[in-house]
Formats: sequence, structure tokens, C-alpha cells
Amino acid sequence: MRLRCSRREGSLPPVEPADPDLTAQVALASPFTAFLGVEFVSASPHEVRARLAWSADKCTTGGMLNGGALMGLADNVGGFVAFLNLPEGAAGTATIESKTNFLGPVRSGHVHAIGRPLHTGRRTIVVDTELYDDEGKLVARVTQTQAVL
Repeated sequence: MRLRCSRREGSLPPVEPADPDLTAQVALASPFTAFLGVEFVSASPHEVRARLAWSADKCTTGGMLNGGALMGLADNVGGFVAFLNLPEGAAGTATIESKTNFLGPVRSGHVHAIGRPLHTGRRTIVVDTELYDDEGKLVARVTQTQAVL
């Protein structure tokens, strides 16, 4: 018996344009997002969407977007998800653990991130972030734990 994965789970939902006002607001609070070139699409406590454009200065050998750029995108999205889910009275959040599975390269276009909370507690928040290329192929999956400060 051969098991098959469902293409519906883990496929990119319809892509929306970036929100310049949201992107600017996040960059004020977290300047590293602007340094990376992260563009935010939407944000709620249930889901944060963002994207990062491919560019040669973010690549490694063979024109592939560097894994560090992908991890930076996922960390910023995960941190934003955690921030939006902080319990009352919390001062902030910080990444204390991150696990990345790279599943394929990004050689052009954008990488799209969708982050969702898996656990929202008083001391930690766990976030799952999926990264897709423009064709909707899952290229990385990141699970991270954020400390509630």
C-alpha cells in the first residue's frame, strides 16, 4: 500500500498583494524586517502572511535563496504571530527554539510565508510557519518556540 500526501494540505492559498502600511508599521517595531526586505500581506492572531522577494544578494551557489534568508523570514513571521498572541501584561516575545526543514530551492520570484500559532500559553507560544514558492510548492517548514517576556 502506498500512502500519498494530500496536495490540499500544505499548498499555498491564493496570494494577495503586500500591505505597505502594515509593512511600514512592522519595520518601525522590528527594523530587521526592512533590512531583509520582508513585505507583510496580512496579520491576525490566527495567521500572519508575508513574502520576501528573490534577489541575487540573498542567494547562495546556483542562484538559490540562502537558507538564512528563509529562516529570517520565518522568524519574523513567527515573532509577529507570537506578539499578536501575547497574554495580557506580557512585555514582548523572543525566539528560544527554531527548527527548519528545507524542502526545495527558491530561484526566482517570491517566497511566501504563512505563520499560525500551534500553542499559546502563559510562558511560551509555539508557531508553525510554512514557506512556499510562487508556484505554491512548499519549500520549507519552520516550527519555533517563542518565550513570553
